[in-house]
Amino acid sequence: MAFGLSKEELKEWKRNVANGEVAFLTHYWYDPRFPQYKTVTKAGCRDVAKLVEWGKKYNFKGEWIHDREGYPHFDLLGNEQVRVLKSEGLISHLERFKLI
Repeated sequence: MAFGLSKEELKEWKRNVANGEVAFLTHYWYDPRFPQYKTVTKAGCRDVAKLVEWGKKYNFKGEWIHDREGYPHFDLLGNEQVRVLKSEGLISHLERFKLI
């Protein structure tokens, strides 16, 4: 269940993913399987080959990609989430969701 993002932010992420960009969406999140995490970042791209290639620099495996409703993405959690957001220069995500 997602919290803390606007409909416009979600639309923009979907538009960027659909356009073949690697796009990032961070939001508050609750999943009883992972009670220790309060946020998730979705790194998505409609071009799965491009997404797999992008993920290689972070040692992500292609089989970790979720493809829901035509928006393939990696779910980034915990230390990996922070590491990727820093590496991608997305400090605003880290600050907004108090990850640093």
